[in-house]
Amino acid sequence: MSIIAARLDNRLLHGIVATMWAPELHPQRIMVIDDNVAGDPAKKSAMKMSRPSTGCALSIIDHETAYNNFKAGKYDGHTVMVIAQDPQVFLDLIELGQEIPELVIGGTAELEERPGLIKVSRRACIKEEDVPTYQKIAASGTKIEVRYIPSDHAEPLSKFIDL
Repeated sequence: MSIIAARLDNRLLHGIVATMWAPELHPQRIMVIDDNVAGDPAKKSAMKMSRPSTGCALSIIDHETAYNNFKAGKYDGHTVMVIAQDPQVFLDLIELGQEIPELVIGGTAELEERPGLIKVSRRACIKEEDVPTYQKIAASGTKIEVRYIPSDHAEPLSKFIDL
């Protein structure tokens, strides 16, 4: 098993991930999977500045590259923390045969509950259209919880939606 944890976060890699989550989880690699950032040299370069000082490797890659690398077993000898903005990324990895023991929902761009959104914390909402994706992720055995920083009380996503 290479994926030790996953995080849904609209900011992807930032200070909280670098200074709190990386030291807590001790991954050998943080992998940001995002087509937009991976395809934009300026955004990718800026995100690389947030690399944790814990000595772990950093990959900022698009979906296709990530899936091909996992299929090829490129990370089989590593411990990897995956970060993405879309829960479908995690489901796709699971459907490729990757186990994800835990998915943490951190921050999201949408913060206010309104039609189509379900508020799960003061820093995060999920889209109603993504509920089936979360249900499939949970059905795979992945624990899904809402937590911004490691010391926050973890709320199971099942508190907010049927899993």
